[in-house]
Amino acid sequence: MEINMKKLMTIAVSLMLGAALMTGCGAAKKAPAETAPVTVHVAALKGPTAMGMVDFMDKSDRGELTDATYQFEIAAAADEVTPKLIQGQVDIAAVPANLASVLYHNTDAGVQVLAVNTLGVIYIVESGDTVSSVNDLKGKTIYASGKGATPEYALNYILEQNGIDPEKDLTIEWKSEHAECLSALMAQENAVAMLPQPFVTTAQTKSDKIRVALDLTEEWDRIGSDSALLTGVVVARKEFAEQHPAAVTAFLEHYEDSVVYVNENVEDAAALIEAYDIVPAAVAVKAVPKCNIVFITGEEMKQKLSGYLKVLSEQNPKAIGGALPADDFYYGS
Repeated sequence: MEINMKKLMTIAVSLMLGAALMTGCGAAKKAPAETAPVTVHVAALKGPTAMGMVDFMDKSDRGELTDATYQFEIAAAADEVTPKLIQGQVDIAAVPANLASVLYHNTDAGVQVLAVNTLGVIYIVESGDTVSSVNDLKGKTIYASGKGATPEYALNYILEQNGIDPEKDLTIEWKSEHAECLSALMAQENAVAMLPQPFVTTAQTKSDKIRVALDLTEEWDRIGSDSALLTGVVVARKEFAEQHPAAVTAFLEHYEDSVVYVNENVEDAAALIEAYDIVPAAVAVKAVPKCNIVFITGEEMKQKLSGYLKVLSEQNPKAIGGALPADDFYYGS
């Protein structure tokens, strides 16, 4: 009996030691996975949606950020970014606000919006001094680009909310590129055009006769809805956000810091904007204060973006992917 008890005790101790060793080995194997920096692939578009990110990119390139490995790319057009986001080659991207909704639908709710990063950047400009209110656009010819896209829907909404019929009360001459609008603006006296930043600043550097008549973001706000005129948002693949919540939190913190830096240090930011080949510093230093670069998250983001998408949906449901996205589109909801 004594021998049996000794055997039992020996077996019990062996099992306890084995369990301890297994637990220890398990913890040793898990630790690197938890502590190893995540590689975050980030994409942005040339223009205002990338301008607010330059301090973030600079700090990453200089090795100041250790919570993750960030790999940035700046694309000329959204169609360069969207396939990479869908295929998982990009984890986080700055894209047009309506495109975020389209991607949500096209990926079976596989994309979430993290933040609004740019409000409206569209302006009414003229080579004269005849427009000081939306009502002054009656009877005018406006040169614009973006037919069948958000610039048209935004302009139509503002006109209609001010009692102006876009089809009857004025003429909108649609051009294929912003450069064509600029040429028409410079060639005619008292010409009126709708242009985004930084094209507005570029136009003003070419002619001192060109003036900003209306800021369409302000005109949208005057309508008094819960929405806002938006340009860009930051989205993430839902799978990435679920697997790496700490990385997403760190990204948002760095991004917010970068937006604050760009808005408060315009000249230094302009130099970085040129260094990353977004626009020349001479243009950036004048354009940044007018680009409405922001960082909006949470309920305010949801309110402004959902309201904006609702306006677009009423103009053309296809512009947002056919329907308004569900609540899971908004990160943190």
